[in-house]
Amino acid sequence: MAATQTTLMTANEAASVTGVPLRQVHRIIDAGLLGTAVKRRDKARLVAPRALVGLKLAHETADVLTLRSRRGIVATSIRRPRQSMIRADLLVIDARPAARAVRSGLSRLSKARGIVSSIPGVLGGTPVFKGTRIPVHDIADMLANGDRPAAIIRAYPQLDEDKVRLAAIYALAYPPRGRPRAKSPKRTRLPGASETLAFDDIRLA
Repeated sequence: MAATQTTLMTANEAASVTGVPLRQVHRIIDAGLLGTAVKRRDKARLVAPRALVGLKLAHETADVLTLRSRRGIVATSIRRPRQSMIRADLLVIDARPAARAVRSGLSRLSKARGIVSSIPGVLGGTPVFKGTRIPVHDIADMLANGDRPAAIIRAYPQLDEDKVRLAAIYALAYPPRGRPRAKSPKRTRLPGASETLAFDDIRLA
């Protein structure tokens, strides 16, 4: 169940991988739910990959569990990353959907990084799609403004739908410097990812 990545992640990267809105990532960190899995480097707060499943569980159980129970779930998921069923008081939480979502998120972020290059001699180092001069953040902005991938591809035939969608993932993980932070997206369902835990999904121990 554990993420294979070992490098500490920024809050933006953690939000991109887990699907947890950036504002909620910071709130969970502020509440101390991730414990020692959060490190401080140069005034930035970095999250250990082993805490990503716990981060997602903390967010998804916010409406049904107490802070104390959520803290226990997160601590167990960090301490025992291969444990699929986690006890929370009289409940047992299935951590496998969150773990699958995190693995999928890590894969998508890796793919997004793989299609981007940043070279000082090309647009002053602005991140662009490899082999082009098309800024990745411009495409992400078009998506955020409601442009459909098909319309973007017609305007930029060097791209395909996969690259267009990966641009949004890259932009969330690595926001452009010098611009105001974009508002966090509304909470949406991701394929294969668990949502806020419904009572029907919680079984008694």
